[in-house]
Amino acid sequence: MDLNGLSNYIGSSVRFPFISFTTRLFFPSKLCVSNFTLAIYSNNAHLAWGRIGARQSSLFELKMLYKSRINDLFIREQEFKTILFSLCYFHACVAERRKFGPQGWNRKYPFNTGDLTISVNVLYNYLEANSQVPWEDLRYLFGEIMYGGHITDDWDRRLCRTYLEEYMQPNQFDRKLALAPGFVVPSNLDYQGYHGYIDEMLPHESPVHYGLHPNAEIEFLTVTSDNLFHTLLELQSPDSVMGEGASQTVEEKVKTILDEVLEKLPEEYNMSDITSKTAERSPYILVCFQECERMNTLIYEIRRSLKELDLGLKGELAISSEMEQIQAALFFDNVPDTWTKLAYPSTYSLAQWYNDVLLRCRELDSWTQDLALPTVVWLSGLFNPQSFLTAVMQSLARKNEWPLDKMNLTVDVTKKFKEEFNQPAREGAYVYGLYMEGARWDTQGGVIAEARLKELTPSMPVISVRAVPNDRQETRNIYECPLYKTKLRGTTYVWTFSLKTRERPAKWVLAGVALLLSV
Repeated sequence: MDLNGLSNYIGSSVRFPFISFTTRLFFPSKLCVSNFTLAIYSNNAHLAWGRIGARQSSLFELKMLYKSRINDLFIREQEFKTILFSLCYFHACVAERRKFGPQGWNRKYPFNTGDLTISVNVLYNYLEANSQVPWEDLRYLFGEIMYGGHITDDWDRRLCRTYLEEYMQPNQFDRKLALAPGFVVPSNLDYQGYHGYIDEMLPHESPVHYGLHPNAEIEFLTVTSDNLFHTLLELQSPDSVMGEGASQTVEEKVKTILDEVLEKLPEEYNMSDITSKTAERSPYILVCFQECERMNTLIYEIRRSLKELDLGLKGELAISSEMEQIQAALFFDNVPDTWTKLAYPSTYSLAQWYNDVLLRCRELDSWTQDLALPTVVWLSGLFNPQSFLTAVMQSLARKNEWPLDKMNLTVDVTKKFKEEFNQPAREGAYVYGLYMEGARWDTQGGVIAEARLKELTPSMPVISVRAVPNDRQETRNIYECPLYKTKLRGTTYVWTFSLKTRERPAKWVLAGVALLLSV
């Protein structure tokens, strides 16, 4: 049977009487048979939805668009074809960058061929109506409307604009614009010429060609593998996970974990005692009070839910659906949802997460001793780091009588780590516990630098945070770096730190460089 016949069988309700249910058919997604892949994907399980040579297939969209427009073109033929080539490469990058997760795009967007087709129509009409190429207009239409219409995150919008600024420039008409290392925008070629150029010159797939560091692929493959094995584990029955001859039953294992958590769980903070230590209500002290209250709420819920589950395991209470969910979470080393809702964003497993909670409690214990601002504040250990950064601004605004709405935070990355400080900052505060993803901090040079291979999230030195009036804010050689609570980015955004750079900021925008509070 040929492939077209196989496609007809799969797309219909007919079943193969001569094929066992255990038979599996594997094929590459590049298979080009009319309706074949559509029928397969519609009626069968997807082992993977990763396309081979994704940038190449997106660039071959150029062939179809070339045929549809080039025959009725005018004297702007060379300009049209050159910009069209860059536009197709831009489409390939924004569409395929999604596979790198949050480092690619903060959120997932449904970029599709329709966006490219409409953009080509706009390009054609604007070239026909203008004697000069309206670069700004084209970049705005593509980046803010055609593709930007999908985008809901401000940092993703900045990324889209930067791609267009890099890939659509006047010098591309002179073969001076490289879309990727060794891949220059070609001059005026015919249909077969473009086809051959893409086949011969397009580099092999690599994160570098999207502007990302090679570490991005390591992170992507690691996360994909973790998710795969975690899903397989959850699909198994608890008995099969324990294995034959296991010394403990599921209930016994959960009971052991439950007892360990309760044994180490600290007591709730006595807020009346803490608040009575001082009559002062400075911004920093209020942040400390708020953190203690948030921690009390979390500790209370952990203790309540575990004691309730303990009674259920003993048979003294009926097992509810909530108790079953907590039991399953403890068994699979996940943080129960009822705890997560009262805690902070985290990607840790239960064991890591609980150790992190205990470390946060120790930090609060130290802070509540005399309510003095710690020498170096563990910013990552706060439920609400935004409130602390706002407190820095409020303190300096009161001290200098500056209007709060005309101030901004400025940061100076020191060359020291926490252990080397013995007194707090004179202005603002010292903070630590930050990591950089997509690049690294050059401590000696005091600038952002290219990441080292396999160092996915190098730690940052202590950072001095203070507030200054807007007109004193440094703007030259600065990369506006977003700060997030976790690698998931997106809704975990905290603040924007202005970091020094010798490279063009566009390099770090395309690399997805960000600061993280937790890795």
